[in-house]
Amino acid sequence: MFFHLLVAIPLVLSQSAGGKDCVCELQNSDPAFPENKLDQIGFTASQCSINITSKKMTEIDRLALGLHHRILQLLDNVSMLEKEDNGNLYAAVSLRIIEIELAEVQDLLDKLNRTTHSYQQLSKHAGAELRGMEKTMMELEKLDHTQVMVKQRENQRIRRDLERCKNVLNSTLAPPTISPGHCGLGRLVNVSEPKTFSLTVYGTSYVFGAWGRDTNPAPGDENKHWLVVLSASNVFGNFIRQYSSLSTITLGIFPTDTYISSANPTTNTIQGPNMVMYGNALYYNCYNTHSVCQFNMTAKSVATVSLPSDTGFNSKFPFGHLGAAYGYTDMDFASDESGVYVIYATTSNFGNVMISKVETSIPPVLGQNWTTSLHKRTITNTFMVCGVLYATRYLDKEMEEIFYSYDTKTNEERYDLRIHIKKVEANIKSINYDHRDRLLYVFSDAYIVRYGTMFENVYQM
Repeated sequence: MFFHLLVAIPLVLSQSAGGKDCVCELQNSDPAFPENKLDQIGFTASQCSINITSKKMTEIDRLALGLHHRILQLLDNVSMLEKEDNGNLYAAVSLRIIEIELAEVQDLLDKLNRTTHSYQQLSKHAGAELRGMEKTMMELEKLDHTQVMVKQRENQRIRRDLERCKNVLNSTLAPPTISPGHCGLGRLVNVSEPKTFSLTVYGTSYVFGAWGRDTNPAPGDENKHWLVVLSASNVFGNFIRQYSSLSTITLGIFPTDTYISSANPTTNTIQGPNMVMYGNALYYNCYNTHSVCQFNMTAKSVATVSLPSDTGFNSKFPFGHLGAAYGYTDMDFASDESGVYVIYATTSNFGNVMISKVETSIPPVLGQNWTTSLHKRTITNTFMVCGVLYATRYLDKEMEEIFYSYDTKTNEERYDLRIHIKKVEANIKSINYDHRDRLLYVFSDAYIVRYGTMFENVYQM
C-alpha cells in the first residue's frame, strides 16, 4: 500500500506484520510554538494603549498653549497699567490683579513641569516595553514557518503606501472654505471657574444688567468695557456706561455715560437685561415692542427693525426655570465672528427658540432665520460662537449648565453637552461671548464675572 504525504515535517513509517494495515507515525522535530509569549505581547500592548491615550498626550499641549495665552494677557494688562494715569487712586488694586495673574501663570508652570516629568517617565517606560516586544516578535517570527507574520507585515506596508498616495492626491485639492459655523475652534467642551468677578458700582441695588466689550470695536477702543444696569423696576434702562479698561470697570471709576433718552421708561428705552455691543452700537429689545433697537453710540440715534408679529415680548416667552422666570427676557442678543444675532420665540413655532441674523446696516435689517426645537422657557440664557448657538439651564444656586447647541451651518441640534458653569451668585441674567479673547462676560445678580472657555481644537482656560 502506497501513501503520498503532503506534510513538510519529518515522518516515520511503519507497517504491521500482516501487511494489511499501515500506520503513519508523525514526529515534529521543531519546538512547540510559544503561545504564552505571544499572549504576553498582546497584554503588554493593551497596557500601553491604556497608559498612553490621546487625551493624556494632549495635556502638555493644552497646558503649554494655556500658559502662552495667559502670558500674553498678562503682558497686555501690564502695558495697560503703565499707560493708565490714575493718580495712584487704584494702582494697588490694579497691581493686585496682576499679582493674581502672576500666581496663575506660576501655577500653570508648576502643572506643566509636573506633567512633563510624568510623561518623560511614561515615555521611557513605554520605549523599554516596545523594544522588548520588538525583540520577542523577531524571535517568534523565526518560528513562523507558514510565513503568516511576514505576509501580514507586507500587507501593512502596502496599506501605508496606499494611504500616502491618497494623502498626496488630497493635498492637491483646493483648501475648503471655512464657514462661520466651523471657524476652526471646534465644539465648546469646557468653561473655567470665574477668572475675575466684582460688584458693580451700584452694589446690590440693581441685579439685572449686562456687560462686556464691543466685539467689533473702532481702532483705539479695543480695551473699552461697557455696562448697562436696569435701573427702573429691574426691567428698563436708558443709558450705557463705558470704562477705558478692565481695571476701571472693576473699580467702578472714571465712567463715561451715554444716554439713550432722558426719561426711563419711554420710547427706545432698553427693555430686559439681554443686549450686546457691536460696531459702536448697542442692540437690545425696544421698550414695549417686538422690535430690535440699534443705538449708535456716536450719533446717539436709534434705528429699529421689527421681528415677526407673533414674537413674544413683555414676558410672554421669557428665560426661566422650574423655580422662577426672568421677566422681560423675551429677546436675547448675541454676537460672534460674523455679526449680531437675535434669539427669541414665536407662537407659530410653539414658543420654541428662533434665531435671526441682524444685518448691522443703518437701519438694521433681518437676515437669515433658523428654527429650533428648544423651548425658550426651559433655558436661562444663550450666546453664539462661530455661528453655533449655546443655551444654558439652571441646575442649582451654585451651578449653571450649558446643555444645548444649534449649528446654524448644519442645522444640527444637541442636548447632551453637560458643561458646567460655577456661579458666584444664584442667577445668571446675561451672557456675552467675545471672540477676541474667547471669554464669557456674565452678569450674575449685580456681579460682573468673566469665564474662560475651552474648545476641541483650541485650548484656553
